[in-house]
Amino acid sequence: MIEFDSNWRTDPHSPLKAGDKIELAPAVRLARWEMTLDAAKAGWPFYANGRYYTQNTTDTALAGKALIDGGGSRYYSLEQLYVVGKGLRPWYGIAPNLDSEPLPEAALLGGDSSISYNYADEPMRVFQQPANNIGIRNVQRFVEGRRLFHTSFKDGSHSEHDKTNPVFTEHIGQQGPRYNQERCIACHVNNGRGAAAETGTALDMMVVMTGSAMADGRRTPDPTYGLNVQHHATGSSANPYDVTISRFETQTRTLPDGSKVELRKPVYAFKGPLPKLYSVRQAPQVIGMGLLEAVPEESIVALADPTDKNGDGIRGIFNLVLDPDSGLPRLGRFGWKASKASIRHQASEAMMNDMSVTTPPYPQHCCQMGAADCRNTSAATALSPREIERLTHYLSLLGVPAQRSLRSGYPAGMRVAVEHDVDPAAIASGAALFASTGCSSCHVTTLKTGNTHPFVELRNQIIHPYSDLLLHDMGPDLADTVQEFKAQPAMWRTAPLWGIGSLKYVQGGADKARYLHDGRARSPLEAILWHGGEAEATRKKFEALPATDRKALLDFLDSL
Repeated sequence: MIEFDSNWRTDPHSPLKAGDKIELAPAVRLARWEMTLDAAKAGWPFYANGRYYTQNTTDTALAGKALIDGGGSRYYSLEQLYVVGKGLRPWYGIAPNLDSEPLPEAALLGGDSSISYNYADEPMRVFQQPANNIGIRNVQRFVEGRRLFHTSFKDGSHSEHDKTNPVFTEHIGQQGPRYNQERCIACHVNNGRGAAAETGTALDMMVVMTGSAMADGRRTPDPTYGLNVQHHATGSSANPYDVTISRFETQTRTLPDGSKVELRKPVYAFKGPLPKLYSVRQAPQVIGMGLLEAVPEESIVALADPTDKNGDGIRGIFNLVLDPDSGLPRLGRFGWKASKASIRHQASEAMMNDMSVTTPPYPQHCCQMGAADCRNTSAATALSPREIERLTHYLSLLGVPAQRSLRSGYPAGMRVAVEHDVDPAAIASGAALFASTGCSSCHVTTLKTGNTHPFVELRNQIIHPYSDLLLHDMGPDLADTVQEFKAQPAMWRTAPLWGIGSLKYVQGGADKARYLHDGRARSPLEAILWHGGEAEATRKKFEALPATDRKALLDFLDSL
């Protein structure tokens, strides 16, 4: 710890006053074992370095290792900005030498939890950062949940440095007979979306929802697949159920100025029986979920306009779904059709349907087959109540990158990182066009979180997710055959746009980023041109814009 009460930027030092900026470079480590180990630090037996410790020990091989699992102590370092009288503030670099400067409120897409501009030349990691205003105790919760997000429930290995990170032995062999992937991070690439699927690719990083009939907004499970296709099996004699893209149907959209854009729609092939109903969904990015969960229900309900009272053609409705813990109806806010009520709901269902891992809300593997009594058991689950809480905490505390709408003050002659090579004037023009064409009717610019979320970091934040979290009819071109509660086949939740400009970095290149629920769109432009139904009039306004204005609007989206 270091204590100081003067401003070191002045000579001589002057007393600190409100508004003074203090740059911090904290060195955060996980709690570590000291040279002598004692039972007071952890429950016994304790597994580390390939063996179990059942009593006090002076094994020097554990000295300095992480208390939680005996692995490396893990050093986390970052630059932070503390403003006297205000606290930690998201920042960007200004002239002459990328000096720390608080970002303006308008750029804070996630409020005070927004992630500062990243100058580490690793833009692929921007979705993996904790909220900027995270408290020290919640850093511990964050890293414990992160470990689970990266853990294989097949062999317990870590997705990063699997030769040096210790195996999480508690989670070896916890997958059921069929699954898609063995760890969360496999589908959510770098906490972003699933890997781009092309012709012949097995869709084991996507969700292929299945059913045989609909009743009261709920699916009757398919007799072969259950509620979704699980591509892989633990037994070698199991039937192959691969779903692939057999081809793409293409069409060319000609805009009023003569510009041509190719659109394509995937056509699927099932190695197993063709289900009567199915819907293919790509894994969504997981940033900002805690902030969206913190928005009061009444704020979302107030945005709904099911009868189009204002006559603008937009008829957003909210979904009502069944909470798996209580069985009671709750407002849906997560998932492509707003069919999940909470982060816990979303994470637990993904654990069951994508990885075949049991949790307290879905305690038996027959839950994936839609068994009505699947929750009637007292058996221990693969993820304990404590661990599903840890995973939920991690997802809650992931930060949202600040809008990259400002030029950074790089020193003369220094290379400007590509993600920071922005045109503020074009972005500002694009933001105005985003509003004037009607995009913000559904992609609502500003929401405010309430004051009741368990994490104080997420309370009372002005956020800019560019979503109303409501369902909208997007027209027949985007419809599938599956209804989820009030969400009809052509209805989709307005996808939040924060982070959309970072997807090309997070996914490993612009050619690997995909948009819309099924990943058919290869660019935001293609995604816009697929909009129909309630969004058709807005799409036509966009198409009619001069090419320079269309580019400005796309530049704005790229800044988010």
